[in-house]
Amino acid sequence: MKIRELTQYLEFIAPLSYQESYDNSGLIVGDPDDEIQKALISLDCTEDIVDEAIAKGCDIIVSHHPIVFKGLKKFNGKNYVERVVIKAIQNKIAIYAIHTNLDNVLGGVSSKIADKLALECQAVLQPKVGLLKKLIVYVPRTHVEIVRNALFSAGAGGIGNYDQCSYNTLGYGTFRALEGADPLIGKIGVQERVEETKIEIIYPAIKERSVLLAMYQSHPYEEVAYDIFSLGNQLHTVGAGVIGNLSTASTATDFLAYLKDKMNLKLIRHTRLLDKPINRVAVCGGAGSFLLREAKLSGADIFITADYKYHDFFDAEDEIVIADIGHFESEQFTQELLLEVIQKKFVNFAVLLTEIETNPIKYYS
Repeated sequence: MKIRELTQYLEFIAPLSYQESYDNSGLIVGDPDDEIQKALISLDCTEDIVDEAIAKGCDIIVSHHPIVFKGLKKFNGKNYVERVVIKAIQNKIAIYAIHTNLDNVLGGVSSKIADKLALECQAVLQPKVGLLKKLIVYVPRTHVEIVRNALFSAGAGGIGNYDQCSYNTLGYGTFRALEGADPLIGKIGVQERVEETKIEIIYPAIKERSVLLAMYQSHPYEEVAYDIFSLGNQLHTVGAGVIGNLSTASTATDFLAYLKDKMNLKLIRHTRLLDKPINRVAVCGGAGSFLLREAKLSGADIFITADYKYHDFFDAEDEIVIADIGHFESEQFTQELLLEVIQKKFVNFAVLLTEIETNPIKYYS
């Protein structure tokens, strides 16, 4: 298949618009129209990973972390980033990164940690705002069902675990067609009064094009009267971190042993253990210290993440246990997640997990 078939599906799962402003997710090396036969999945894209792709006949690498975060001005091979890009281009290997956009969806990186820990009732820890909009459109009574159903089909009307949500108000509209118009109702130069329904409906901002197209195509008027509002509501399926519950409460020491086993950890850096059971657990793959406030507000007994700085551990203030398990360790199962997602959609496409551990941090004991 073509690269774009794979990337379009990955971007359906984790839209690029959900990535953070500093990020560089997406197709980094390669032509979207190039044919691909086999993909290699990794957490990082290093020289060893490119060599592995060459040896295994893979023509695309799908990694979590982007190899390029900043613009490259020269390609002289003076650092590992330049060498990776040069080698990939020379060997016709595409590189695709799916980073903070995969962090920011329920079912993404943090959800994979939560699944490993068998957390129940999972929810996004810090839902994003500004990703929802409201459409208000005025429709003659004869076409309300047609327009409303078209909007539903285009992806509007979803709220949490409900779909086909809308609010409808009866009223009437007035208009007068001027010369050059081709009105569905009425005559040129005569004011008309028509019974209409005001449909109010929420939709994700990323679906605006398809929603507006559905509105125009289904609406009978030559000129459609509508309003669009940006909302401050949270989109509860998009955002950072995950909160969930253990099926059975555990002592702090028993839970740390459980965490170490399930996440294959060599060590855990943590704050003072509190004299209360662990039941509610907050997790964030990668560097998640910015979520401590949300973890506390969510009622979490422990917050599992990575890359905590010394002074930031004090912010636990004996209200919660902070457990730093390491950046690579927190995201290591993202590879499994990507493998599962791709294989489920493209059953006849070859997908391999890397055999190389790319963690740059080693432990001496």
